[in-house]
Amino acid sequence: MYSIGLDVSKASISVQIPLNSLDLEVENNLKALKSFYAKLKKLYKKELDKLVFVYEPTGSYSSTLTKFCSIKNIKAFIINPKQSSNFAKALGHRSKSDRIDAAMLSRAITVARKDERKVPVINVTAETIKELMSYYMFTLKQRVAINNHHEALKAKDGNIYALKDLTKRHKEMKEKEVEILNKIQNIINEDDDISQAYSNIKTIPGIGEIAGIVLIHLFIRYPKANQKQITSLTGLDPIIKDSGTSVKSKPRISKSGSRLYRGVLFMATMVSIKYNDEMREFYDRLKENGKHSTVAQIAVMRKLIVIAHSLYKNNTTYNAEIYQKACGTKEKKEMSKELVA
Repeated sequence: MYSIGLDVSKASISVQIPLNSLDLEVENNLKALKSFYAKLKKLYKKELDKLVFVYEPTGSYSSTLTKFCSIKNIKAFIINPKQSSNFAKALGHRSKSDRIDAAMLSRAITVARKDERKVPVINVTAETIKELMSYYMFTLKQRVAINNHHEALKAKDGNIYALKDLTKRHKEMKEKEVEILNKIQNIINEDDDISQAYSNIKTIPGIGEIAGIVLIHLFIRYPKANQKQITSLTGLDPIIKDSGTSVKSKPRISKSGSRLYRGVLFMATMVSIKYNDEMREFYDRLKENGKHSTVAQIAVMRKLIVIAHSLYKNNTTYNAEIYQKACGTKEKKEMSKELVA
């Protein structure tokens, strides 16, 4: 196994090749990566299949490299940035540069599990939904900013032209949002299995169109993930710092997953607490036990994700009776009936 360290930036990729200790810099595009791969073929020849590319996921900047690995059937170890940072500290690296980072990443293969060294699999449907959802959120933020500016200008009886133009742009943004969501719905409807899973998820009271799209994207992007892993991928897994008597802090969520999941699902959580009897009872019980509102909301969000994942895996719809028992609602209702009787 030969590890190639790649430090990815917007315009270029710094590369460290252990063989002959070569340091290269290639442009971050498919054409340059093809030329780079041709050089590797000459260096490694028959052992080319033993190569493993080691790099950090840097959002859209690393997507080209991931796609290239998938096309060329190259194994990759896509290391978590926190893990690589800790590894660099363990090596005693104080200086930081693209070249140093590439060399560090090349050595980081030692911390990779066997199942983490694999050819990236790109789910085209999941990637398309993600791109469109990102565009939807971008459009939504623009519309909110336009609306806020319009309200501020209107409050002080501002310029008529500006007010009319802002009203026009607000309407255009709203229409664009609907158009984007329709495109996503068409993609979902093209696959019967995904369409059915999406419908099942939306049977959860409080989960609407946007939350349903985000959840189905999460599940089809990570089809083999279990419930614990799915929670971690949304950044809702707890982090505990408790060592001896001097190191102790309150547990918090890791926030290591995509902000898109947490942002959308937080709104779904607030709706569920209001309109979903089981989630409201679960939330109230946590509050009665002294939990802070934010902690209780995060707990509800995690439960919604777990329930949605179960519906996705088992191809079933939401059953209130099952979750009444899980959330403690059923027992409380029965107790109330007995007291009234």
